Amino acid sequence: QVQLVESGGDLVQTGGSLRLSCVVSISQFGSNAMAWYRQAAGDQRELVATIYTGAQTSYSDSVKGRFAISRDNAKNMITLEMNSLKPEDSAVYYCNRDQRYHTILNWGQGTRVTVSS
Repeated sequence: QVQLVESGGDLVQTGGSLRLSCVVSISQFGSNAMAWYRQAAGDQRELVATIYTGAQTSYSDSVKGRFAISRDNAKNMITLEMNSLKPEDSAVYYCNRDQRYHTILNWGQGTRVTVSS
């Protein structure tokens, strides 16, 4: 059964940092473009960062220069390093395949990030 397990969310102050992790139980993990998404209260889920099979990355304009996505194919894991956090980064963060290239897997429970002002 496919599982996505996110962790690392917390309450931090503006300007702080967090590191999110996601373990994905799918076969051929390394063949997938993986992504982090986030959903703030009352908003639609949005794509935040993608890491491709060759480890190239892309980011939404709102997080570019502050967030860094990485992957460890041996552990079926992706991470998101989040720096210079702002209150508008507060959301539930989810990992999944990048919906532009792959069918979305069943969503995990996500991990909540709250940035206080």
